This record gives sequence, C-alpha cells and structure tokens, in this order.
Amino acid sequence: MEKEKKSLLSGYLSVLVIIILVAVAIYLMANANDNFTPMILAAILLLAVVLIAKGLIVVNPNESMVLVLFGEYKGTVKKNGFFFVNPFYVRKKITLRARNLNREPIKVNDKLGNPIMIGIVLVWRVSDTFKAAFEVDDYSRFVDIQSESATRKLAGHYAYDNFDDEQKEITLRAGGEEVHLALERELAERLAMAGINVMEARISYLAYSSEIAGAMLRRQQATAVVAARTKIVEGAVSMVELALNALSKKGIIELDEDKKASMVSNLMVVLCSDKDTTPVVNTGTLYQ
Repeated sequence: MEKEKKSLLSGYLSVLVIIILVAVAIYLMANANDNFTPMILAAILLLAVVLIAKGLIVVNPNESMVLVLFGEYKGTVKKNGFFFVNPFYVRKKITLRARNLNREPIKVNDKLGNPIMIGIVLVWRVSDTFKAAFEVDDYSRFVDIQSESATRKLAGHYAYDNFDDEQKEITLRAGGEEVHLALERELAERLAMAGINVMEARISYLAYSSEIAGAMLRRQQATAVVAARTKIVEGAVSMVELALNALSKKGIIELDEDKKASMVSNLMVVLCSDKDTTPVVNTGTLYQ
C-alpha cells in the first residue's frame, strides 16, 4: 500500500553543502604541492558532491515521486518543493493531476446485436501511487485498454434505442444518468487495481454503424409516422363521438344508423387526412 514519505531534507541546504564541498576541494587541489593526500581528499569531496547532487529532487504541485531502494518500496513524496533524498533511490514521477481520455468511437454490438459506433470521455486521476507504479506495467495504457473493454461491455448490456413507446427498458440513447453511472461503476471496478480514481465517465458519441444507419433512419421515421397517426385517430374518434352526442342531445337533427355511419366516415376522412379536403355542398335533402 502507498505510504507517504514526509521526513525530507531541504534541497537548498544540500546545495549550500555542495558549494562548501566544492570550495574546499578546490582549495585542497590548489595547495596540494605535489602531496597526494590533499588530492585524494579533494577527489573524495567531489565524489560526495556528485552523490548529493544526484539526490536532489523537485516535486511540482499535483505531482509525486515514488522512491525505491534496491527493489524495496520506501515511500512516495507528495509534498511540493525542493528536497534531498538518498542518491541511491530509484525515482519514478507520477502525476496526480486530473486527466482526460477522449476515446475515438469504436464499432460494437448492442444488446440486440445491432452494430453501433460508441465513444466515451473519461476523467481520471491517480489516487494510489503504489498501485499505479507496481500493480500494472503502464497505468496510462491500462486506463486506455480497460476503458475500451468497459465500453464494449456497456454496449452489450443495453439496446441502442427503444422503438416501442410502451416499453420502459433503459437504452443507450435515452438512458441518461443511469447509463453514465453504470459506465462509471464498471470503469471504477476495472481501474481500482491500478490505483485509479474515476471522476467522471460519459458517452460522447453514439450512432448506428454506417451499414445499417440508413435502414434504422427509415425505421425511426416510420415509427414516428405510426405514432403520430395513432394520436390523430384517437383525437378524431373523440371529436366524432363528441359531435354525435351533441347533435343527439340538442335535437338538432335525427340521424338513422346509415346516416350516422356516413357522417362518421366523412368526419374521419376530414380529421385524419394529411391533406386539405374538398367539401361537397349538398343542395337537396340528406337523402338526395
């Protein structure tokens, strides 16, 4: 598990030590006078300068430094600043900033087997540097591959669209927040092992694949026409019923069954037609 390393030496103090050691080494070499002892001491001081310089690190805001000594994890530096650490540490910089992944649309099959194109946008950040550094080989590539896998699984659980108005099944197009939450949960489970926190996941692109897009468009148009016609017929029936009841209640005219049928037929034609009707004026009686 991740452990934060907090006991750190100041890098500025280390730079001051380097300056002093360099100055002493130069002084010893300048006053050696063919004496090997000062030269050896100067060489040792310069070696110490190299080691100290190698141990200097800079940690920027929203960045971290994972420290490993001879294969053993020693901790993670998250504090911002200029520090000195053991020069033999192997250091790996891991950013803690929020990052975006905008995946290009990929072709998948929805729950009904229809080929669709779907793309997602993922906002994520590293929450556990130990897992990000050691549980996976490359955490950025891991996020990319797992996001594609999660997208394919999501598409397989939902249909692209719902053409039956009475059916309440959630779809990719109309699922809204529920589909997005399902995507976030799936990604969170997959990326937890790499110490990745999923901040947000959304479908950014959704369409039928090109080979069936035309047929599906015609199907959508036909469904819309049928739904509209259904509403028109329901309204027309109500209006005809209202007219017949009003005529009967007020006693304006007495109609036998044949004339009622003829009147209903005419009214239904007028009300349900998608074009303006041409009226026929009868100058005689109803029976002529």
